[in-house]
Amino acid sequence: MNNVNTLFSSLWQDYITRLSPSADQVHQLLSSGGDIVNDHIALRTFNLPKVGLSTLAAPFLAIGYKPCDEYEFIAKKLKAQHFEHPDPNAPLVFISELLVEKLSDDAQTIIKSLVEQVPAHYFATRDFLSSGRPWSLSFDQYKVLAKESEYASWLAAHGYGANHFTVYVNQLDGFDEVVDVNQHLRNAGFSINEVGGEVKGSPEVCLEQSSTMADKVIVKFSDGEFEIPGGFYEFAKRYELPNGELYKGFVAASADKIFESTDG
Repeated sequence: MNNVNTLFSSLWQDYITRLSPSADQVHQLLSSGGDIVNDHIALRTFNLPKVGLSTLAAPFLAIGYKPCDEYEFIAKKLKAQHFEHPDPNAPLVFISELLVEKLSDDAQTIIKSLVEQVPAHYFATRDFLSSGRPWSLSFDQYKVLAKESEYASWLAAHGYGANHFTVYVNQLDGFDEVVDVNQHLRNAGFSINEVGGEVKGSPEVCLEQSSTMADKVIVKFSDGEFEIPGGFYEFAKRYELPNGELYKGFVAASADKIFESTDG
């Protein structure tokens, strides 16, 4: 687990420093002095050569992760896959990629120009997973992408890093239900993603999820600094399958609504 711990520690530091500074406060509000178990992280990319899903998966495969279920989000023009480690204590990894060919010519041109700026050797070490944006982007380009795809504009602006970490509610002290976590955070002034209901999923699909709305963070563009949505914190409760094993996958209908946490 040393390699796993080292990689996730690097991702966590980038996440709370650059993408979701409030996550550290959420962590303190829920921890009661104990450890918080991370259920999974999510990463975003474009489905272009050099930067596609397989590129982001490679560092995880190198430390023992195995590819599992695949998912499709037609309305958001995304495909995704999750990965599991043989050690049940290791977090799950959810990687999605934007189907660039489904976007307008203008959006495709911008995205391809971004990816062309990245040298192939940039992905030679796993450090790129928490490296931020490896290309130059103007705020005007960001706005063009945002009109068409929030996912595209978020990725273009922030580059590589954990879009979110996820509190594993099953292991929390003092909280048994996702709805109770939500209320505790509301009481502390946090906004909860209400799209599709404050709790996505149900015991019937063996997974319940919720999330805060993304932090607003200052990002430097080629033509100035602007405040845009960053990362968010998710909460997940898993239920047993009929065979008695805990469900380890994801529910596409719920994940689709979780993506809305970075709207704004």
